[in-house]
Amino acid sequence: EALMIDLKTDLAEDALVMLAANATYEGGYWNTTGLARHVTTRGILKVMAENGLEVLVHGATGRGNDQVRFQIVANMLGPRFQVYAPWRDDAFLENFGGRREMIAYCQARELPITATQDKPYSTDANLLGLTHEAGKLEYLDVAADFIDPGMGVFPKDAPDQPEQFLLELVSGRPVRINGDPVDPVEAILKANEVGGRHGVGIGIHTVENRFVGIKSRGVYESPGMSLLGDCYELLLQQVLDRRARRFYDSLSPVLSEQIYQGYYYDLASQMVRSALKPVLDVLTGSISVSVYRGNVTFQSSVGVTHTLYSSEVSSMEAVGDYDHRDSEGLLNVLGVGAKSLHVSGQMEKELLEGI
Repeated sequence: EALMIDLKTDLAEDALVMLAANATYEGGYWNTTGLARHVTTRGILKVMAENGLEVLVHGATGRGNDQVRFQIVANMLGPRFQVYAPWRDDAFLENFGGRREMIAYCQARELPITATQDKPYSTDANLLGLTHEAGKLEYLDVAADFIDPGMGVFPKDAPDQPEQFLLELVSGRPVRINGDPVDPVEAILKANEVGGRHGVGIGIHTVENRFVGIKSRGVYESPGMSLLGDCYELLLQQVLDRRARRFYDSLSPVLSEQIYQGYYYDLASQMVRSALKPVLDVLTGSISVSVYRGNVTFQSSVGVTHTLYSSEVSSMEAVGDYDHRDSEGLLNVLGVGAKSLHVSGQMEKELLEGI
């Protein structure tokens, strides 16, 4: 008996957390696979508990991150369950030394797989994104242009005509896209469609640090997350002041690394999610962007309830209540510290030559 588990809503909900935190990993890519491993494992454990099953089996290799994610999440959420990994089993390794042996095995038995001996790279996909790795991608002297994108087109192949994309957020949640009501799953699907069509987030190349200490090359696709992430960022710029922004920026890499290493459900991640709640509370408004050949360009924003931006205060013209003369006292105070750096001899001598 095989049970199909629909976890799209669960994954989409956690994707909103990732978006709200701007939790991209090394090289700025959205670690959609890492997040999906958490959601998948939790969903499977629930079904296992309902059906009296005791052993979780996964096909992750002994060199990658996924083995860590599956095992750590299972141990944290359900330590009573056993985890079996064939790639750490001597009997399995005697028959399958690597991907080539597995490809040959599947082809000999006419099993449907996308990898071939000519293109033996691995592709892992879910609602949020897609990962290409291994095979020819293991050689850095080989360009990645042999890959066939799965969620859109490369920017060079995108239409030569921009498309407008309007996102409305209420307390950090997408509620409308281009005027149409959406739930989280629909928002990601629509953003995937638009972003993928224009090459947004397609073909992101990274040589990253795996949790197990190995360098790995990957090519990533996340059109919807990239498009939505840019919209979130444009709204964040309007509502976070300097101190809030500094603290917010410190949270992003923490949650990103937690997801990458398999600890999205632990106490540290709970703390980050709690710290993000005040940010979500002020993240309401509509952002309009232009999408063109891999680029997302700001067009306008309206209805940003908690915006700190004021065109009158920011203007260089003689409008609003801001008096340019008020800066004199501020600069006098700041100047005291600047002058003391010179007097104390803390300035590099090379900088002072000729002055």
